[in-house]
Amino acid sequence: MPHITLKMLKGRTDEQKKIATEKLSKALNEAIGASESHISVSIEEYTAEEWQDVFANEIENNKNITKQPEYDPKSLLK
Repeated sequence: MPHITLKMLKGRTDEQKKIATEKLSKALNEAIGASESHISVSIEEYTAEEWQDVFANEIENNKNITKQPEYDPKSLLK
């Protein structure tokens, strides 16, 4: 433990996901000293339409968010 879940829009390549996983794991190791052998990462991909509900449920209404996004999720629907 710890575990990171990366949620993003569909369309990234496997290589981009691999790089993101490696960098997130390394950053967590450096920030809190977690052993890389204990860190796990999952990636969940969504369409812009699906993201609307995820955003409302997991970001807008989440008191544990430590960094708020600075965009309107509806802008992704254009």
